[in-house]
Amino acid sequence: MKKTVVTKEVLLPFILITSLFALWGFANAVTDPMVQAFKKVLELSNSQAAWVQMAFYGGYFCMALPAALFVRKYSYKVGVLIGLALYACGALLFYPAAITEQFWFFCFGLYILTFGLAFLETTANPYILAMGDKSTATQRLNLAQAFNPLGLILGLLVAQQFVLKKLQSDNIVDFRTLEEAKKIMIRSADLMVIRDPYVILGLVVMAVFMLIAISKMPQAKDEGEMAPLKSTFYSLFENENYRNGVLSQVLYVGAQIMCWTYIYQYAEAIGISSQDAANYQFFCFIMFLVGRAIGTYLLRFVNAGKLLFQFALMAGICVLGTVFIEGIVGLYALVTISFFMSLMFPTIYGIALEDLDEKESKIGAAGLVMAIVGGALMPKLQGMIIDLGGDGVADTTIMGVSEVNFSFLLPFLCFIFIAFYGKKVFNQVK
Repeated sequence: MKKTVVTKEVLLPFILITSLFALWGFANAVTDPMVQAFKKVLELSNSQAAWVQMAFYGGYFCMALPAALFVRKYSYKVGVLIGLALYACGALLFYPAAITEQFWFFCFGLYILTFGLAFLETTANPYILAMGDKSTATQRLNLAQAFNPLGLILGLLVAQQFVLKKLQSDNIVDFRTLEEAKKIMIRSADLMVIRDPYVILGLVVMAVFMLIAISKMPQAKDEGEMAPLKSTFYSLFENENYRNGVLSQVLYVGAQIMCWTYIYQYAEAIGISSQDAANYQFFCFIMFLVGRAIGTYLLRFVNAGKLLFQFALMAGICVLGTVFIEGIVGLYALVTISFFMSLMFPTIYGIALEDLDEKESKIGAAGLVMAIVGGALMPKLQGMIIDLGGDGVADTTIMGVSEVNFSFLLPFLCFIFIAFYGKKVFNQVK
């Protein structure tokens, strides 16, 4: 007899916590197109514009462990409220950032915003895993994570309709050649356009804060004496399954952000505007949503490690198509990768925490959230590869393909290791 994934007793807390998954999905989707937007508006190179992702995903790395230590001592609800407060604060910082027109100020706002996201993810993911039988934990997390793509889709629609469509600099062939006075006027207008969705987002998050604050939720926290941090860290480091899981998560998040961020540069190389490229990213998120739904269903019948191996292998094949098939077909291959990425984050997360006890799992969860730093480091490296021939996206060729195509070999290497991890996990339960 199949065990219930979510019981009636925890249904309301499950719904409330699951709603947070859409919130950080929205932040992710709104931010990805900003790399291309800032590149044009502030006249940055691909590598310089990648500081957007460095700030966004670097915040996860810096705050994940402090968040886990806080949640370890206090309740889940307090952790969620602190996360929402930091999220709102970071988003609202875009208002003064737009006035100063300083790129570092925007990055600082994103950095604070992701302090909040680190709190939310460190709290929400293990909380969802704990809301029921351990044997259905990975299915439960995949179910909750299914709301993440909904946030992604909404975030992209906002970015496309209320940012990219209104950017004057995106409609100019060579923004750098304009007269300085004209550039100043366009830059000021465009930075206000970039500011608005973040400020509105900050206000929405404040409303969610109030809703969670007045709602009754389990005040779960560690009971009794907590295990010393030193012994917990040592135990986690000695756990090969967890250790490989953290590395897989670093590589997965890096691959995901590379595929979603640089789809705009890939499209630019074949003559597609940022506004039209957003349509292809929209299809990425649709594929991601469909893949998550299918993957969650398949986990009822297929071992998590085996399914992870199969999805990673197919993602790698799609990346090879992205690299070596130039033109629109290569772009289709890039879009298809999202279907196979959909399963990876929650499945790696669930597998890595599978054999940890409750006290270890909170610190272990922090390690997996810190692994999101892959989204900061790897896009920066890809941007450097794209800049090899200049600030354009197809200034030179490498191995017979344009530099932007060649740069996608980075996510290919990521998926190869993830496939290895899935295969190893599956072999252990045979």
